[in-house]
Amino acid sequence: MHSISHYQEIISEYFKDLHVTKEPKNLYEPIEYILHLGGKRMRPILTLMATEVFDVHCTKALAAAAAIEVFHNFSLVHDDIMDDAPLRRGNETVHEKWNINTGILSGDAMLILAYQHFEGYEPSIFRELAKLFSKTALEVCEGQQYDVDFEIRDDVTIAEYLKMIEYKTAVLVGAALKMGAIVAETSEENANFIYDFGLNLGIAFQLQDDYLDAFGNPETFGKQVGGDIIENKKTYLYLKAMEFATANQKEQLLHLFSIQPNDYTDKINSVSAIFNQSGATQATQKAIHTYTLKALETLEKMNIETNKKAVLQVFAEKLMSRKV
Repeated sequence: MHSISHYQEIISEYFKDLHVTKEPKNLYEPIEYILHLGGKRMRPILTLMATEVFDVHCTKALAAAAAIEVFHNFSLVHDDIMDDAPLRRGNETVHEKWNINTGILSGDAMLILAYQHFEGYEPSIFRELAKLFSKTALEVCEGQQYDVDFEIRDDVTIAEYLKMIEYKTAVLVGAALKMGAIVAETSEENANFIYDFGLNLGIAFQLQDDYLDAFGNPETFGKQVGGDIIENKKTYLYLKAMEFATANQKEQLLHLFSIQPNDYTDKINSVSAIFNQSGATQATQKAIHTYTLKALETLEKMNIETNKKAVLQVFAEKLMSRKV
């Protein structure tokens, strides 16, 4: 296996050389724009890593890795429209740079382009990749709908929230790893174990994202800090705050999540203060740690060499200590 930076270079070179702009330009230019904004590219890196975990050269999985990244970016384009987000990776979102209709249509085209990346694989591998990809894509849509539904509900439970982030975020991390396992043609048991590793890591990742949304550095986070608070999203932080808060804090929090002021600064600061004072911040950090440990425990069950487990463990630990 290689270092994470090695896989990052392979993926970066692939997308640097990827040119999808053709006629009509207003369909394809936004696709090239979002794909070239970079980002962490965690998911395709995991696909390449997983392939080499099971002793097959990572370049065999490059097309599958690209499919995961194109799909992920498709979902971001549509999510940004739904959230009316102004920034993505520190740059204008597609619908802000062009318009909403362009964002919808270019996103649709990206979903189709993602599937096209599987066409070069032999039939048995193609079938398994497409089956997993379709299942995952549908779950991501279900997770996004749960997320939208929760915005107008005041009775969201922790269990419901965890299911939502599992579908919206974690299944794609698990699928990224399992696709590498499928390409490597490892055992079904190993493929399922590495999927579960990714699933738990993905939940931890999303909880960390929730935390950074409220408390991240706007210069490094790449998105608008406080965006979830502006959108009145019932994140893990919010739900834990409602569980732990005093009666006065609950009343204040419910009020803050029922208003849309012209200036969001006071709202963001007030909500963040309640998160800290109630103990919700510490509870969220504990949950991030718990799911990271679950991922590492699953890792131990895999029938692979110790040094390869160590590479995946380092990746997980670095991911959970991120600031972006």
